Amino acid sequence: MRYIIVGGAGFLGQYIVDLISEKLAKNDQIIILDISKPKKLPFGTNFFCIDITKKIDFEFLRDDVVVHLAARQYHLKPPRKNRREYFFDTNVLGTKNLLEKMEKDGCNKMIYFSTDMVYGKPEYLPINSRHCKNPFGEYGKSKLECERLCEHYRKKGFSITIFRPRMIVGKGRFGILIKLFKLMEMGLPIPMIGSGNNCYQMVSVRDCASAIWLALQKGIPNVELNLGSKNPPKVKDLLKKMVAQTGSKSWVIPTYGRFVKYTLGFLGFLGLEIMYKEQYKIADEEYVVDITEARDILGWEPMQEDGDMLIEAYNEYKASKEK
Repeated sequence: MRYIIVGGAGFLGQYIVDLISEKLAKNDQIIILDISKPKKLPFGTNFFCIDITKKIDFEFLRDDVVVHLAARQYHLKPPRKNRREYFFDTNVLGTKNLLEKMEKDGCNKMIYFSTDMVYGKPEYLPINSRHCKNPFGEYGKSKLECERLCEHYRKKGFSITIFRPRMIVGKGRFGILIKLFKLMEMGLPIPMIGSGNNCYQMVSVRDCASAIWLALQKGIPNVELNLGSKNPPKVKDLLKKMVAQTGSKSWVIPTYGRFVKYTLGFLGFLGLEIMYKEQYKIADEEYVVDITEARDILGWEPMQEDGDMLIEAYNEYKASKEK
């Protein structure tokens, strides 16, 4: 069997490539398709430079299994203008091109990584996979359109597992957390959006990789599955514990959430974005996804807690600064 990892040079891609390479059977093979070469290639892993927004010059085999991770995301600092085009060009057009090429070559098994941002504002808790879809911004909208493409190809006989992870945390990417880490490093106050009495769930990059592996072992079921941590703590408790464990001199302060979100929106209107709409709109909301379907269907259980993920990421941030 060949495992085709589209976007395998990226953050999550490196983890799943490493995990699969540890479990390969004798005649199995890993192939990475990406626009940039990974920093490291496990023994026996092949790389092809492919831009999925253009003609895909790669021949899929009937028994190939495709893990589609390629996407434009917020950590790449999208432009303020033409943001819809920015996300839809890679996320939607790229996914469409990939599915069309797979169909042409007779390959019909794929795992697709979407996002919890397809849900928008929670209408009930925990959010299960049947929750209505009303994303705030263009990234979430692009991912929802990709899910619709996947559903279209399921009707053609494809097997596609769709994962909707919460914010993925782990070594290799800091994203929005870098703002928090800088405040902690300098011992400055950490302002929350709102009181911090809400739970804001995350998920470990390692747990995401294990979910992909389990879906492969289960034959890629046609389901949509949420990924998140177990029993996420309140934001204020999570941050206070992190400050204490790292020895930072920072302290956590609550704010009036509605005013802060209005201010962030106004700054964004002026072109001075500190956070993106899809990030701050639900920052003071109770937001927990239901992960029981991933457990029941795949046998998946998250191994890392939110605090452990943050500490690990912060320690890497500090180490990178020292280097």
